[in-house]
Amino acid sequence: MALAKALPELEVCGSDVVNLSKVHPGALFGTGKIDELATVLKSNEIDLVLIDGPVTPVQQRNLEKVWKVKLLDRTGLILEIFSDRAQTREGVLQVEMAALTYQRTRLVRAWTHLERQRGGLGFVGGPGETQIEADRRAIDTQLTRLKRQLTKVVKTRGLHRAARAKVPYPIVALVGYTNAGKSTLFNRMSGADVFAQDMLFATLDPTMRAIKLPDGRDIILSDTVGFISDLPTELVASFRATLEEVNAADIVVHVRDIAHAETQAQAADVEKVLEGLGIAADTPRLEVWNKCDLLSDDVAQIAKETAEAREDVLMLSAITGQGVDEFCAQISKILAPKTTDETLDLSFSQARERAWLFEQNLVLQERQTQTGFEIDVRWSDRKAKEFKAL
Repeated sequence: MALAKALPELEVCGSDVVNLSKVHPGALFGTGKIDELATVLKSNEIDLVLIDGPVTPVQQRNLEKVWKVKLLDRTGLILEIFSDRAQTREGVLQVEMAALTYQRTRLVRAWTHLERQRGGLGFVGGPGETQIEADRRAIDTQLTRLKRQLTKVVKTRGLHRAARAKVPYPIVALVGYTNAGKSTLFNRMSGADVFAQDMLFATLDPTMRAIKLPDGRDIILSDTVGFISDLPTELVASFRATLEEVNAADIVVHVRDIAHAETQAQAADVEKVLEGLGIAADTPRLEVWNKCDLLSDDVAQIAKETAEAREDVLMLSAITGQGVDEFCAQISKILAPKTTDETLDLSFSQARERAWLFEQNLVLQERQTQTGFEIDVRWSDRKAKEFKAL
């Protein structure tokens, strides 16, 4: 139902759960259920039927013929939504690739023009090439062209990533189930105006912004495409290049809609996708329970106590701003360089090095010796390397 409402031009007239004792290969449902639904569809003047699950090409053709409506399965509907949302060149290319891959699997003798055979010259497939083979070959040609274009886009993204690597800004990637509130949180933290609505797949195109945390640290915040259960394999493959931005992140923030009835199942789906992306085990992770403003007082208190018992969980409301400051502080804490204590022996001639240690606020204690100074410092690996380079 939520997927259907994600397309504003669709008016959802109703829904029904059909229990199947077995799946009928030719038409999915039994003849009795098909006739029953046909009556309902005709009386309500329905133009489009959505089925939340996979429908084979043959089943789609037969049901459309009997019901005299357009039919989309789950994958087809998600592709329609993605096509409606894509804005950037990369997003459009990825959606086109996914749609063509989906269409290629559905080239069956579903239309009369596919039942014809045509003669041909040697360089177009040979005599007697069926129309279905020609259509498949045309799709393959188009897919090759799109892959070539997308490769250039991915190469450009790689160059941008390399350029960002030269600027020592850590990357914080927001990931999560679709409509969990990632873009709203992104907008609140960055002051950007990324499209954010209470709908599935509001964000398709990844967005990055440089922001300054309250402690003065600069980071790059990345908003990514939302995940969903049973994401079609065509889309997983097409959007892998976009999702691989998460692999470059210094912190992965899993944004959850804690007020959603299926929040646990959604979290499991996200973890499955992240596992498939091969996120490094040592990449810091933070879980954010968003939309706490939608919880009742009793439920909110229980959720708050549960979150406080874990070091890697925070509660907030991106829409009201509640808890966002604590979230920023936690990011700063995670990004704070790990420090070690060390004692240095400096001679009197190393006045420049000694002055640098004080300028960097690294000195804990200093003792003068007969040959120079014994200095206790607390520093990060980076500061230690800078000192050795003096």
